[in-house]
Amino acid sequence: MASAAVLLAACGLSGPGGDDEITVDVWLMKDSATKEFTDAFVRDYEKRNPGQRVELTVQPWDGIGGKVTKALESDVAPDVIEVGNTQVAQYVETGHVKDLTLEVFDPAGTDWVPGLAESGKVGGAQYGVPYYAANRVVIYRKDLFAKAGIERPPTARKKWLEQTAALDAVPGQQGIYLPGQNWYVLAGFIWDEGGDLAIERSGQWSGSLDTPEALRGMDFYERLQSLGDAPKDSDEARPLQSDAFARGDVAQMIGTPGEARQVVEANPELRGKLGYFPVPGKSAKKPGAVFTGGSVLIVPERAEHQREGYDVIELLTGKRWQKKLARAMSYVPNRTSLAPAVADDPGAAAMAKGAANGHTAPNSPDWGAVEADNPLKTYQTAVLNGADRAEAARTASRELTKLLGGTPP
Repeated sequence: MASAAVLLAACGLSGPGGDDEITVDVWLMKDSATKEFTDAFVRDYEKRNPGQRVELTVQPWDGIGGKVTKALESDVAPDVIEVGNTQVAQYVETGHVKDLTLEVFDPAGTDWVPGLAESGKVGGAQYGVPYYAANRVVIYRKDLFAKAGIERPPTARKKWLEQTAALDAVPGQQGIYLPGQNWYVLAGFIWDEGGDLAIERSGQWSGSLDTPEALRGMDFYERLQSLGDAPKDSDEARPLQSDAFARGDVAQMIGTPGEARQVVEANPELRGKLGYFPVPGKSAKKPGAVFTGGSVLIVPERAEHQREGYDVIELLTGKRWQKKLARAMSYVPNRTSLAPAVADDPGAAAMAKGAANGHTAPNSPDWGAVEADNPLKTYQTAVLNGADRAEAARTASRELTKLLGGTPP
């Protein structure tokens, strides 16, 4: 016990100073978990930790960036905050996020879902602990596949293109609905080729869409997108791709399993006709790379109860509660070894398989500026409308570099 106390002091996690009840202030995001789940978790934590009470606040996503930044800089910061996995670097840049490298001693950390593990680490230090993940899969019409003589979904790109072309050849039918500006899907194809959206050298980020690898990813995107009639100048939200799929003439789309529920709500006749498979990879041995969305948990540097906050994180991200969360919300658990927990949920099971090859956006504190004024989308539309791919890629790379604070060549 004395050794443990010394270790905690060395790590910088402060503990309670007296016998009074401690209130651990936890911020979770809206819809990241059900009230039933969080109530049960709080009861379990408080039972395990007599003298502690968890005060859980659910925050809306709208405007959360400024709210979290303000909380981190205040003298009454929460003890735990859930943040989007692409937001970690911007919060770390404030200097008010606790470095948890020494506290994250769980050996299972080596088994974290790749996209979440990457986003929680900034400058080689672990600031965020993976909470849950979600990624895109291929949602398909099982009946249309059967009519086309396709016995099983593809696992490799070449077969995927062949089958999609066959589905698209059916009169009045689209092989796939893939909007021209779905940059999340494009990113996966670029990663599959060994490229990236941007690269970091000596602390400076530069756009890298003009590398041979990234250009090959765009080439595959263009070939796949041509096997349907989705607009080239808009993304998956304008119009909602689930609405387009619900019309009944689309064989596939790439989205989260939750979008399949939206399809059925819009067209109940499709109930029972939808299936899921991971985005195919370059070979059948490995699923295609996917953009990993989700959340990580951080501890503010100015939190009053840092040690207790990390205790909450350790329990919430541990195996028992991760399994419960994944089953309750159809999420991907934070560890690849926990994928069997969602084996009975077809959509979540397909996500979990794909998550093994998950990636995240460049871990730059300025990535939010890219998503606000995204040159990737402009690049995609230009190529799909016939622009020279290499020149369009160079232009987009220069714009990315500017937005990421670098100096374009």
